Amino acid sequence: MITIWHNPRCSKSRQTLALIEDKGDVTVRLYLTDGPSLEDVRAARDLLGVRAIDMMRPTEAEFKDLGLSKTDDDARLLEAMAKAPKLIERPIVFANGKAAIGRPPESVLDIL
Repeated sequence: MITIWHNPRCSKSRQTLALIEDKGDVTVRLYLTDGPSLEDVRAARDLLGVRAIDMMRPTEAEFKDLGLSKTDDDARLLEAMAKAPKLIERPIVFANGKAAIGRPPESVLDIL
């Protein structure tokens, strides 16, 4: 089973989805409307093996609006992503107990 946190308005997300569709059953989670919980975001970070800031979009207006900083601790940044899913880098693909950010789209092939 493959799951993608997808934003159809994002070209990289669309390219990644097209790339994985022939690799097996894909569950598409429109994470902007079906926002992940704090536990979901924490689990994604753990599977990615990165710091919270490395799975964020710090150039989004919400980052500044929420008073966030790239040096904030993971707990604060994870909470922010759960409250404002637009801050999550996209897309994230989950498969085989692993996760990868689809930037570039081909980077997700390693976990399939």
